[in-house]
Amino acid sequence: MNWPDGSESVSPADTSGSAAGGSAADRDQEGTELAKALVNRSRVGKRRPGARDRPATARTRRAPPSEGWSGPARDERDPQLLDLAVERFVDEHGWGPEIAVHGVVARWEQVVGADVAAHVQVERYADGEVTLRTDSTAWATQMRLLAPTLVRRFNEETEDGMVSRVVVHGPHAPSWRKGSRSVPGRGPRDTYG
Repeated sequence: MNWPDGSESVSPADTSGSAAGGSAADRDQEGTELAKALVNRSRVGKRRPGARDRPATARTRRAPPSEGWSGPARDERDPQLLDLAVERFVDEHGWGPEIAVHGVVARWEQVVGADVAAHVQVERYADGEVTLRTDSTAWATQMRLLAPTLVRRFNEETEDGMVSRVVVHGPHAPSWRKGSRSVPGRGPRDTYG
């Protein structure tokens, strides 16, 4: 059989007689010729003459460029660095001030010192107001006196002036009310700090 490039292929019928009765050198030469014929055939093209084209599948079909096509230029749909993507996400939702205040809360011990942080915890932040909870009434009194200093310190750390007020609560006392009825009067005194 002749290939389009002019090379010949060797059929098994041609090699069977010579392989059985031929020498090892003849067999090596025939194997070399067969390999050359195969290489020449692959160089001509992978398609054999008369082979049918396969229909294009969804994987092989290419969509024509349209408005949704990004192209070679930079685009907002291209992969982004994580810190830039998070910054943009925070700005779009307006969470910048909240995150700045919560960043100060996360570093509470460095902002106010280890002694104060051991007795005073930030309970929440809402609408420019920071609520603190102390573990004793003595610390609550001390923090009420330091409230203007804390507001200034929060605003220095956030660089936005987001905190306008600091509210200080003392320790949680147990409730002495049991049931739906209670006796009028002052009730228990502050003996928890």
